[in-house]
Amino acid sequence: MLEVRNLQKSYETPQGKIQVLDGISLDLTNGQSLALMGESGSGKSTLLHLIGGLDTPDEGQIILDGTDVGTLSDAGRAELRRGQLGVVFQQFNLVPSLNVQDNLAFQARIAGRFDTAWQAHLAGTLGLDDLLQRYPEQLSGGQQQRVAIGRTLAAKPQLMLADEPTGNLDEATGDAVLDLTLSLVRDLGNSLLMVTHNPRLAERLDKTITLSGGRVSS
Repeated sequence: MLEVRNLQKSYETPQGKIQVLDGISLDLTNGQSLALMGESGSGKSTLLHLIGGLDTPDEGQIILDGTDVGTLSDAGRAELRRGQLGVVFQQFNLVPSLNVQDNLAFQARIAGRFDTAWQAHLAGTLGLDDLLQRYPEQLSGGQQQRVAIGRTLAAKPQLMLADEPTGNLDEATGDAVLDLTLSLVRDLGNSLLMVTHNPRLAERLDKTITLSGGRVSS
């Protein structure tokens, strides 16, 4: 479902060029979950952003369900994120003027994939049924992250990208959020690529890849 081949990415800085990714390759099949680990600066978030079409590589290919992401225009990558990709960050990025119910539906409506029954299933599974009329400022961090995950999955993406989705949560809340995420990913049958620093959380996913110095560590 996802193929990454020999991905290269560097950035120019006042001190010179920094090679962030240096020949990364990986595969992710339908329904599979993958943890991406590594020290700060190892290129994890950069790789996630490239796969999500938020940036472009210097060299290499990212193929999502047969589509070469690198050949797409900015508009094409935006369309990919609306339809086939879902992204969850550490910061919840909820729309403050929308209540929980409308935040959950936001991405699905943009993608033209709003499904009343699936939204109700998400709300129930994520424990949000009694919070649908509340606004983000009225929610705890764990509740906001559950809404963010539900909003992403509401559009039924083929691939969910999660950048430290439990990084701003305490351990118990983070575990609960990951439990719900994995349960919903199984329900949907999509794939999950999650960046994490936590080996304990990484063990919960199907496989783990560790980056070091912009390469896959052996």
